[in-house]
Amino acid sequence: MTCHNCNTQCSRFGFHKGFQRYQCKQCKRTFSDIPAKPLDNLRVPFEKAAQITHLLVEGVGVRAVERLAGVHRDTVLAVLEVVGQKCARLLDQRVRNIAFESVQVDELFAFVGCKERNNLLKSREIGEQYVFLGVDSQSKFIINFTIGKRDPTTTQIYVQDLKKRVQLPFQLTTDGFGAYPNEVFYTFEGEAHYAQLVKQYAAAIDGEKGYHRRYSPSQCTGARKVIRCGNPSPDQISTSYVERTNLSVRLFNRRFTRLTLGYSKKLANLKHSVALFIAHFDFCRIHSAHGKTPAQAAGLTDKAWSVQDLLNQI
Repeated sequence: MTCHNCNTQCSRFGFHKGFQRYQCKQCKRTFSDIPAKPLDNLRVPFEKAAQITHLLVEGVGVRAVERLAGVHRDTVLAVLEVVGQKCARLLDQRVRNIAFESVQVDELFAFVGCKERNNLLKSREIGEQYVFLGVDSQSKFIINFTIGKRDPTTTQIYVQDLKKRVQLPFQLTTDGFGAYPNEVFYTFEGEAHYAQLVKQYAAAIDGEKGYHRRYSPSQCTGARKVIRCGNPSPDQISTSYVERTNLSVRLFNRRFTRLTLGYSKKLANLKHSVALFIAHFDFCRIHSAHGKTPAQAAGLTDKAWSVQDLLNQI
């Protein structure tokens, strides 16, 4: 081995953490012959990282992954953090100015650390959190996401991020959340064909109010289409595809499973988990609607990626 500093031949100088150690004859610096590590500085083999990632995107919890993969749960969380950050970066770089004809947006409920009623300090980092998702109705591609409180601030962040991902003009449909119309109009300056699908529900009976209704919502008695700007096609004013995507999130991400201990304890880990799920859903998972991955259907890739391909891309 030659010195990294002065390019002089080194001599053996014992071992460091099981790896051969060398010392430069000239500058006396020491170096270890440690092989290149995948995924930044994770001290875990690439095959093991791929196994952990595969289990996570199939809805397996952290402690179950610990038992199945034979690693410590801290290692599982370390892989989640590194892979989640890289998946978020991949989505940010790849999904830019894409032509989507009809986009549907909805919010998916979750919580971090505790339920909102126990968030006594009213912190934005814990309590109820909503995942804002945008889905292309043709390719089923998940375009982007934002996680935060269900309020105008998070809505503004999401809508402005959506503008970076899609080509104008396009058709946009959201639910009846009141923060959307102004944000969409001012962000897209009236160039998006925008409508809301406002659902109407039966009145809640006694004992079904508050948080209990999240698990058994009232019966939907109807829906009305409200055109906000542009000239949206009435046939494409729908949120069915994004609501079906919400179901996939709950099915393949343990952190969204109801009434379990799998909920996120940190907001950052929830964001990493959602980024990993979306990257796998878009680029790896074959969708039954068209027999291709959403990324293939959207023209972003020419083949379905494996988990190993995903890790190599990021």
